[in-house]
Amino acid sequence: QWRPPALRRGATRGPDGAGLHAGPGGPRPLDAAPAGRQSRGAVPGRNHFARDGGSGAQKNELPPHRQQHWCLGAGNAAFVARMEDVLAVYERPDDPRFPVVCFDEACKQLFGEVRQPLPTRPGSPAKQDYEYVRNGTTNLFVAVEPKAGRRIVEVTAQRGKVDFVAFVRDLLTNNYAKARRVHFVLDNLNTHFRKSFDDVMGKRAAAKLLRRVQFHYTPKHASWLNMAEIEIGILSRQCLDRRIASRELLQTEVDAWQEARNADERTIEWKFTRQDADHKLGRHYVSTLAC
Repeated sequence: QWRPPALRRGATRGPDGAGLHAGPGGPRPLDAAPAGRQSRGAVPGRNHFARDGGSGAQKNELPPHRQQHWCLGAGNAAFVARMEDVLAVYERPDDPRFPVVCFDEACKQLFGEVRQPLPTRPGSPAKQDYEYVRNGTTNLFVAVEPKAGRRIVEVTAQRGKVDFVAFVRDLLTNNYAKARRVHFVLDNLNTHFRKSFDDVMGKRAAAKLLRRVQFHYTPKHASWLNMAEIEIGILSRQCLDRRIASRELLQTEVDAWQEARNADERTIEWKFTRQDADHKLGRHYVSTLAC
């Protein structure tokens, strides 16, 4: 019957029974328990490593490597007026005669495959080659009624004033033909103003088209007040966060996404009110509610 050889002086027996020579004064291997703690059954006298601080030491309250991003415009009269106007519009009840429509656009890069991806198999996820082909960029116009749970998304080659005017004209003619007044919430992109309609359609035709429209602009550097950005974020996570090779395929995928979301009547619950603005941002301005 085999027996382990006798240990030499200065050696210790390992977990498998083999004789191991101790290092010449070097550090011993760490125990399975975290450094600085004694594991169950640990032999007294072994080295243990203390923590870098006391047991109740707290982490740095302001790590120097971390940053927070926030965009807040100057709290002047124009900022306050536009912010409170947008927040007042958001407090309106849902009424098909006076719909509140938030509008924005997004850019999407088109990527094609160099090699055909491998589909998902039992026990194996889908595989995609790291190489891809750039097929340019495209634009998405997004209009959403937050309280009605309705959105309209259109894919266009560009986002110039001609494209913007055509999208708004289609909304007013087809989607909101029976509305008495449409409240549009949008940011300050240079194509979003009435001048674009005058340049594209002419002043008389533009005035006729916009007679039922009221624009509400977010303050400069405060586009986070536009609920269309929330909808674009959901669209990006649920539909666009993958490689799409062509504008035609993108439109097909977006149509399927918005059809399902409209069928479920997915709404957006906005909770930031004018009172919240006074509480959180009041030190930057004097609210008209306090006047």
